[in-house]
Amino acid sequence: MKSTLFYKQPKSLLNKGSGFLADYTHSLNPYTGCSFACSYCYVRQMPVSLFRGLDWGTWVDVKTEAATLLAKELSKAKAKGKVTIFMSSSTDPYQPAEYREKVTRSLLEVMADNPPDFLLVQTRSPLVTRDIDLLVQLGERVRVSMTVETDREDMRKLFSPQAPPIAARLKALERLAAAGVPTQATIAPALPSTEAFPDLLRPLVTRVCLDDFYMGDGSGGKRTSKNGIPALFSEAGLEEWAGPSAYRIVYERLLRVFAPDEVKISQEGFAP
Repeated sequence: MKSTLFYKQPKSLLNKGSGFLADYTHSLNPYTGCSFACSYCYVRQMPVSLFRGLDWGTWVDVKTEAATLLAKELSKAKAKGKVTIFMSSSTDPYQPAEYREKVTRSLLEVMADNPPDFLLVQTRSPLVTRDIDLLVQLGERVRVSMTVETDREDMRKLFSPQAPPIAARLKALERLAAAGVPTQATIAPALPSTEAFPDLLRPLVTRVCLDDFYMGDGSGGKRTSKNGIPALFSEAGLEEWAGPSAYRIVYERLLRVFAPDEVKISQEGFAP
């Protein structure tokens, strides 16, 4: 399914960090909407989606002249104190539109010239490797958080069929690590996976963030329920993975190959 692109000039880009992102001074979204259209995405139940009048995943707003605006806002924010940025909280900065539009790259160029104190790049797209040159410039001020919810491709196809294949994401983590870019694997939300999942991650990262629907959707699982995810688990015969304690299945497996301080749970894992 191809998304329709709309071009809009925003009045601001840096949003005050709050709630789940209270550890950050700001969040930054290069786009509004997301063509990956993951079935469990909490943004589906937020006003930006509910009041749009179009199905989530079928539309994307491209923010025009974003780099010019960020340059101004970033300088003002840094003049007031420490600046930590989460990119992105309600879209994927490397969704397919980025191949051509390069809004995210333009924002990274601004931040490479005038670095924030810390930048977390949250994505599930291997396209992030295109910008290794800029990420390297940010050094320890950046961390790329690559979402890898499972090692089972059948689960990826069930819950997020329009998202990039798991193998491609793992390869991206390998390339980022080889280039010296700080990274983490983010199992969020934790989907059914195999016992070998941690062994796949171990050579690639030294930091894992583990989250689920109940801790991570901002509503204790209510948004996820409205998206029909419990029913999807049930229809697939995956009831044991649907409850609030299911993440511990993955957590205990991770601890077999990762040290306890290398595995972060929910909000702690996304923090600067």
